[in-house]
Amino acid sequence: MIKLLSVAIVAGLFFESNQQVARVPNSEPTDGDDAEHSPPFVPEPLGRFCYYPTQIQCWTDWFDRDNPTGTGDWETLYHLRNENPGKICSKPVDIEARTLSGLTAAAAGDVIYKSDTTLGFICRNGDQSKKMCNDYRVRFSCYPPFCGGGVCWTKWYDRDDPSGAGDWELLSNLKAENPGEICNNPLYIEAVTTDKMTPAIDTGETFNVYNPTQGFVCRNTDQKSGGCSDYKVRFGCPCNN
Repeated sequence: MIKLLSVAIVAGLFFESNQQVARVPNSEPTDGDDAEHSPPFVPEPLGRFCYYPTQIQCWTDWFDRDNPTGTGDWETLYHLRNENPGKICSKPVDIEARTLSGLTAAAAGDVIYKSDTTLGFICRNGDQSKKMCNDYRVRFSCYPPFCGGGVCWTKWYDRDDPSGAGDWELLSNLKAENPGEICNNPLYIEAVTTDKMTPAIDTGETFNVYNPTQGFVCRNTDQKSGGCSDYKVRFGCPCNN
C-alpha cells in the first residue's frame, strides 16, 4: 500500500490572476498619427486560473513603427500589436522608450505626450521648443504566462463518489471524460473534500494514488473509519500548454 505519493502544493507560493473576459471594440481605429484614442487591446479568455511568482518579468523586443517626420513619433500599443502579432502580452506592466541612439526622453530633452502601458508612447512635434521629436523605439515588460514559468490550474473535477470501493479520480478517466480540458503532462495535482474544501493531506486519510501523472485514488478499505471522504481534484499545467 502506498500511503501518500508525492504531491506538490503550490497555492501558497503563487498568486492568482483573474480570468479575462473578451470584449469587442466599438470601432476600428484610423491608421496614422491621429489614432490616439484607439480601442483597447482585447485579451482572449485564459481558460484556466493562473498562478505565478509576481517577481518574474521579461521585456519584449524593441519596436520602432514610426518616424517623427510628420506630427511626431507615435509608437501606439494598438498598432504595435497589429503589426507584431503575438509579440506583446495582453497586459504590459511597464514601458521603456529610448532614442535610436539609446538616450532616455529626459536625456534627449523631449517633452513626451504619453508613455504608458495602455496607450503606448507618443512624442508630438508641436510640444517641442523649436525642434522635432527624436526618433524613439519602445519595449514592454510582461508577466507570465507570456514569460513562461507560470502554473495554470484546471477547474475542479469530481467524477466519482466513495460509495463503492472508494473515490477514483484518475487522470486517464478525467481526460477521456473532459476532452481538451487537461494538459497532457500536468505538473501538479491538488485534492480537497467536496463539502468543506479541506485539503486531502489534512484529512488524516490514506491515499493509494496521489500524483499528477496518475491522479487520485482513495480506497475505503485503507481507512480506519471504513470509508473515504468525497474528493474533487484539479491539475496544474504549464500556462502555455
